[in-house]
Amino acid sequence: MTTVLSVRDATKIFGGQTALDHVSIDVQPGEVRALVGQNGCGKSTLIKILAGFHEPEPGTSVTVGGEELAFSNATASESVGLRFVHQDLGLVANLDAVDNMAIGQGYITGPTKTISWKKERAAAREALLELGYDINVRMPVGALAMSERTAVAIARAMSTRGSETRMLILDEPTANLPAAEAQRLYKLVRGVADRGIAVLFVSHHFDEVFEMADSVTVLRDAKHIITRPVEGLTEEELIELVVGRKIEEHVTDADAREHGKPVIELKGLAGAAVHGLDLTVHAGEVVGIAGITGSGREEVAALVFGGHDRGGEVIVNGEALPQCRPDISIERGIALVPAERHANASLMDQTLRENITIVNPSAHMSMGFLRRSSERSDVNEWLDKLDVRPRNSEYTMAQLSGGNQQKVVIARWMRQEPSVLILDEPTQGVDVGAKADIHRLVDEAAAQGTAVLVASTDHEELVRVCDRVIIMRRGKAVDVLKGATLTNDNITAASIGRDSSDSAA
Repeated sequence: MTTVLSVRDATKIFGGQTALDHVSIDVQPGEVRALVGQNGCGKSTLIKILAGFHEPEPGTSVTVGGEELAFSNATASESVGLRFVHQDLGLVANLDAVDNMAIGQGYITGPTKTISWKKERAAAREALLELGYDINVRMPVGALAMSERTAVAIARAMSTRGSETRMLILDEPTANLPAAEAQRLYKLVRGVADRGIAVLFVSHHFDEVFEMADSVTVLRDAKHIITRPVEGLTEEELIELVVGRKIEEHVTDADAREHGKPVIELKGLAGAAVHGLDLTVHAGEVVGIAGITGSGREEVAALVFGGHDRGGEVIVNGEALPQCRPDISIERGIALVPAERHANASLMDQTLRENITIVNPSAHMSMGFLRRSSERSDVNEWLDKLDVRPRNSEYTMAQLSGGNQQKVVIARWMRQEPSVLILDEPTQGVDVGAKADIHRLVDEAAAQGTAVLVASTDHEELVRVCDRVIIMRRGKAVDVLKGATLTNDNITAASIGRDSSDSAA
């Protein structure tokens, strides 16, 4: 059986820094291979070499089905049978599945060169049905469930374009999927592999590695550490391979935390998906918001901060907060780390220094001039504290991996010592080591008296950091989990429709 993907001595250096160091891997037909490692370990660089985005150093060799891959050529990657689905999916929300699947490859046309819509729709339906999805192909993809959007992106990637599909490469395929929808994706991936197509997927979620993968490749510090079967491997062993050390287990003792006065109160908070949310968060308390997509969970953070029109009241330290005024929110000590860091939080072409100090540059002003050395010293302290790699304040955000970008956004707000810290999907796309660092920062913020609000689809994260978790369904708070009821399974059950009282019965 011919090896589908054979990578030999893959090396890439950026400005004197080695991003990938003589990495070699092989993937067989029908094999599902997980590619894991901390942010900055080289995963994205390897994927971008395969996609034709980066040209590796001389001595690198890649063959696909025995054919040599020409570097720096996306067309070459497709011609040898590599198919890619990136984390953002690359879909246009207001177009339907037919139009989205035609992006990059064109439409089926008749003798007069007009589009054969009947054939296009039939082809789109057939491609999706082969993946196990019966979707209305005329519906805008923005109205589909996240798992259905992912299916559209995969169907587009695997469509025939003059070459046989040999390997499907997925970058963080479940990053935006609730647990129930992720299960559908797992079945989809297994179905693809059963057709003899190799699958390589990048993930920070180890539960899906054990759920989907036959084997796992670990990268650390740009080097290949190990490739081995998933069978017989424990999560603790995988974490140690990825991080290079054991991570001490931490269990939050909510009863031991001292809670102070009410800091932020939500009274009848309302938005497009939220309908009358009442909530009080005290100083030193960490409160979680959980719920499936569409429950209102994803809207709470922006409503509180002032990013969207809202109804009801937000009261901070006894004073009402005007809506749609993020500037006043910042003045009142509210900090927001949004879920969409590229769109709403990052200045990609600016330096880490500028990204971190943009909220309060006056801290380093003297007589109208910016004291650059003071600013750099401040920023470097935070880069050290959050273990941002590379630790260079003059790098641009675009030069960092996703997880390190998230650390920079968190550093921006933590240095403000906020009275209210709102975190929306704080560890999405973050590796296990960085995740532990961010959780530790949440603990430290609470210990210093900050009121923390965490909206997350990562239920283990909520159990780890929160004193209590508010469950939302159909825009309303329907349950509160704390103490013995605050478990991963109970959050999942309550989010899809079973109250904690039911699980306790």
